[in-house]
Amino acid sequence: MEACTYKSTRCSDFNVKPSEAIVKGLAHDGGLYIPLDFPVLEKSLDQLVDMDYRELAFHIMRGFLTDFEDEELQNCINNAYDKKFESEEIAPLVKKEGVYFLELFHGPTLAFKDMALSILPHLMKTASKKTNIQEDIVILTATSGDTGKAALEGFADIDGIKIIVFYPENGVSEIQKRQMTTQEGKNTFVIGLEGNFDDAQRGIKEVFADTAYNEKLNGMGYKLSSANSINIGRLVPQIVYYFYSYLKLLRDGEIADGEKINIVVPTGNFGNILSAYYGKKLGLPVNKFICASNDNNVLYDFINTGIYDIEREFKKTISPSMDILISSNLERFLYELSGNDENKLKQFMLKLKKEGKYEISDKMKEGLEDFYGGFIGDEKTHDTIREVYESSKYLMDTHTAVAFAVYKKYKEESGDNTKTIIASTASPFKFTRSVMKSIDEELEKYNDFDLIKKMSKLADLNIPAGIKGLEDRKILHNRRCKKNEIKTAISNILSK
Repeated sequence: MEACTYKSTRCSDFNVKPSEAIVKGLAHDGGLYIPLDFPVLEKSLDQLVDMDYRELAFHIMRGFLTDFEDEELQNCINNAYDKKFESEEIAPLVKKEGVYFLELFHGPTLAFKDMALSILPHLMKTASKKTNIQEDIVILTATSGDTGKAALEGFADIDGIKIIVFYPENGVSEIQKRQMTTQEGKNTFVIGLEGNFDDAQRGIKEVFADTAYNEKLNGMGYKLSSANSINIGRLVPQIVYYFYSYLKLLRDGEIADGEKINIVVPTGNFGNILSAYYGKKLGLPVNKFICASNDNNVLYDFINTGIYDIEREFKKTISPSMDILISSNLERFLYELSGNDENKLKQFMLKLKKEGKYEISDKMKEGLEDFYGGFIGDEKTHDTIREVYESSKYLMDTHTAVAFAVYKKYKEESGDNTKTIIASTASPFKFTRSVMKSIDEELEKYNDFDLIKKMSKLADLNIPAGIKGLEDRKILHNRRCKKNEIKTAISNILSK
C-alpha cells in the first residue's frame, strides 16, 4: 500500500507521517492536516458489502494510517468498537418517514462524537509510542456539548495523557453539563467558560499558536494535542459510518450497486459533513450533501453566497451543539475548493481574523454545486420533533430534527427523490427538556432528570446506560474561567 503523508493547509508542515499528525493535532502554522494524496480503496463496494463495522473500519482507515502496523490498527479498532456500544451494529440504520436515519448515538455518551472519540485515544497512544514522544500529552478540547464528554470518556485514566475540556457554562443542556462535571478519572479536567463555544475554540487555537507558551509546557514535560475535529484522527474514523450505511442499504436491497444517495448532516463545525465529502473522494456514490443549520446559519450563507461572515449575532438555540459561528473544518474544504492553493487559503484565514469575513471566487463557488444549505429556527425544530413522533412514533433529538426539516425543504424545492441518509447525531435523551416540550408543553414543569424517565415511558425506549442514574452522580469538576484566562487555567492544572 502506498504511504499516506500529510501537510498543513497553510503549508509549512509537509510530508508529516500519520502518527505525527495525530499527536500534533494542529500544524505549527495554525493550519489543519490533510492527506497529500487521498488513498484508493483496495476493494470495490460489492466486495465490502458483507463486512461488519470493525472490518470496514480497518479497511478504510488503514489507507490513511499507513505507518500503523495492521495489528496496531486492528487493536485500536477492537478496543474502540466493543461492548461500550449498546447496539451490536455500532451505527444502525432506521427507515422512517421515507428516509434512513443513521443512528450515531449508541455509544457511551449518546452522541456521534463517540464514533471517533472511542478510537482516538488508542490511535494517539499508539502514535505517541511510534513517534517516541517522551512528554505527557495534554489534550485540549473545546466543546459545544458533545465532544467534551466523549473525549473525557475516551481518554479517562489512559497513562501518559491528561485531558482538559472547556465548555460554554451557559451553552449546553443540563444533561450535557452533568455528564461532563461528573466525569471520573485522575487525568480529566473540566472547565466552564464564561463565553460561547467560539470563544473556547478560539482560545484553544491561540494556545496552540503560542510558541513561547508551548516551549514552557515542554519544559514542564508536557506536549499539547487536540481531540477536536481539527485532529485528522477524528475525521478519518467518521468516514467509516457513511460507507457502512451505504453498504447496509446495498445489502438490504434498498439501492443498487453504484446508485447515488443524498446525505444530510446537522453541523456547526463542518467536520461531520466533511467526513462524508471525504467518503465521496474515496468512491462513495453521493448525489448531494445537505448541510443543515440552526439560526446560527453562517454555513447556510456560505453555501448559498460564497461569503463566510461571522460578524453577526451569536444565538443560543435548542440545538446547542450547532451553536457555532467559526467552523474550523471549513478550512480543509476551502483548501479543496481553492485547488490546493495554500497561499489563497492563508489570505482567507487572515481576512477572517482581521475583518470577520471573506468571499471565495466564482471559480471556487462552482465547487459548492454538490452542496445544499438550509436552516430552521427553534419553533420549526419543535414542530418537526412532534410531527415525526405523531406520524411514526420515532423520537428525534433537536439536531436530527433540524436535519430532517432542512431535508424536507430541499425535497420540496428540488423534487429530488434520491434515497437519503440523515445523520442522527444525538440521542433524544441528551436533550430531554427540548424534546419533551415539543411533545407536550405541560411537561416543562419537570426537571431534566425526571424527564428522562418520562421519555423512556412515552417512547417505550430503555434509558441508555450512559445517563442512567446521572442525577445521583457526584459533581467532581467545578472550575470556571473567563475567556481571557484559558492559558492561566491550563497552567494552574499542569503546575500541580
